[in-house]
Amino acid sequence: PYTGDAGRYVDETIKAGKQLAPHTGDAGRHVAAKIAEGKHVLFEGAQGCLLDLDHGTYPYVTSSSTIAAGACQSAGIGPTHIDTVVGITKAYATRVGEGPFPTELHGAAGDALRKAGGEFGATTGRPRRCGWLDLPALRMGVRLSGMQSLALTKLDVLGELGEVAVCVAYKVDGKELDEPPIDPDDIARAEPVYAKFPGWDKLPAEARDVTDLPKAAQAYVDTIQRMAGVPFCLVSVGPDRTETIGLRDPFA
Repeated sequence: PYTGDAGRYVDETIKAGKQLAPHTGDAGRHVAAKIAEGKHVLFEGAQGCLLDLDHGTYPYVTSSSTIAAGACQSAGIGPTHIDTVVGITKAYATRVGEGPFPTELHGAAGDALRKAGGEFGATTGRPRRCGWLDLPALRMGVRLSGMQSLALTKLDVLGELGEVAVCVAYKVDGKELDEPPIDPDDIARAEPVYAKFPGWDKLPAEARDVTDLPKAAQAYVDTIQRMAGVPFCLVSVGPDRTETIGLRDPFA
């Protein structure tokens, strides 16, 4: 049984509600009006495509839509208002909590990647599961959200890890698949097909073009871009916002 002071929490909630009340309203009408005025509106999602309630690895999903179409549902606007979709992917894969993760790294390798990338929950400090980049999952995300370009982040984290790999396909029951199967149990038993690359030294923070990167890193970036099926608009080579290689304006 609950033994806390429920009344105090109710009072605090009511007080907070009164403070927030003047700032609430019909966001959909407001956003639609701005779009009608010719203003640019940017929507940002918070979770990965494979956590989507309808298209993700159910039951290991979140409670809402995480694909680009979810922006329309959440904001209260029609789908024709969205004309550009930019996807964001780390240079490796992470997952929080349970669920299939074919490319997960265990033991020292997983710990090294987790430490290098600072992959711990911002609020809880909970360690994230880490593994090699999963191109079948990325392709599915590109398809589900209709992504027109991709931003590749945390490429620097893979530096100095030694050999680097990326999953280019799954094998399930002897068949090679370029996207995850629909059944999460089949994903869990999938055998990753890897392309491997030699490691590289620390990336130059001053890099402003992919050609400024070590040859192995260039090959890694080129392979992901080619096999994902959409071009990169930027590549992040460090935690600072200036440590970014801009390749093209995704909104031009």
